[in-house]
Amino acid sequence: MILNGVEIRDTFAEAFPMVGTRLIVTADTPDWAMTAGRVTTGFATSVIGCGCEAGIERVLAPEETPDGRPGVALLIFAMDFGSLKKVVPLRLGQCVLTCPTTACYAGVEGGKRVPLAKTIRYFGDGHQISKKLAGKRFWRVPVMEGEFVCDEDTGSVEGVGGGNFLILARSRGQALHAAEQAVAAMGTVPGIILPFPGGVVRSGSKVGSKYKGMFASTNDAYCPTLRGAVPSQLSPEVGSVMEIVIDGVSFEAVAEATRVGIEAVCAVGAEGGVLAIDAGNYGGNLGPFHFKLREIMSAGAGSAGGVA
Repeated sequence: MILNGVEIRDTFAEAFPMVGTRLIVTADTPDWAMTAGRVTTGFATSVIGCGCEAGIERVLAPEETPDGRPGVALLIFAMDFGSLKKVVPLRLGQCVLTCPTTACYAGVEGGKRVPLAKTIRYFGDGHQISKKLAGKRFWRVPVMEGEFVCDEDTGSVEGVGGGNFLILARSRGQALHAAEQAVAAMGTVPGIILPFPGGVVRSGSKVGSKYKGMFASTNDAYCPTLRGAVPSQLSPEVGSVMEIVIDGVSFEAVAEATRVGIEAVCAVGAEGGVLAIDAGNYGGNLGPFHFKLREIMSAGAGSAGGVA
C-alpha cells in the first residue's frame, strides 16, 4: 500500500492488556491545572522502568468539569489492578494535593474502584470531612492554602498498552517533523495517551538483551547506524526512525489513534522525506492485540486487526 508516496508496510503493531483510570484535575486557572497534569504524569513513559504509563488525555473547558473550573483529563495505566491501586494515590498525594488551587474528581464511573481521597484524606489528620452528593462521597481536606476537594475513589477500565507505529524517513529532522504532525492530530482522539516525551520515542526497544537481567534493549533492526552490522529492516535511504506509542481505554480508541496518526504522517508524504510506516511486533508472542496497519488504513480503524 502506498499513500502520498509513503509505503505502508504489511505488518502489525502488537499490544498488550493494561488496566487504567482517568482523573479529572481542576484548578483556578488553566496554567495551574496543566502544571498539576504535567507533574502527575511525569516519569511515566514505560512500565519497564516507571511502574506505570500516564499522560494528559486532553484539556477541559470549565463547562466540562464538576466544579466549573478549567481542568485536564489524565489517563494512568498499569500492568495489573494491584499496581494501579498503588501508583494512583501516590501521584495524587505528591503531585495534585500539593499543587495550588487543585481539586481531583473521578473520570471513570464503572469498573473496580481505585482509591483517591479514600487514602489521601488521612493527610487531614482528623480534620477532614466528607459529604455525599448524588450518591458519591467527596472529601474536603484542610491545607494551608485552603482546602483540597477530592472524590473518594474512581473507576477503572481494562485498556490496551503498547500500540505503536514507526516513521521511517530520510533524515532525523524529517522523521521528527512527521512525528510532530502525528502527535498533534492524535491529540484529538479521545481515550488515548502518548506517554513518551512529546508523544515521540527515539529509542524504540526490542524484547530482551545480550546482558542478563535486561528486559529490553535497543531495537537494532531499526537503528540506521547498525545497518550492515545486524539484520536490518531499513533500506539505504532511511536516515532516521521515530516511534509513536499509544495507550488507550479500548482497542477501538488505539486503532483510531493509529489511523489518525498515520494519516497525518502521510500528509507530510514522500516530498517531506517520509519513506515508510512500519510497526513493532514480536511475532505475536508479546500481546494479544494486533493492529494491522494496512487494514486500519483501508477499512477504518474500528474494524481492523483484533485480538489474537
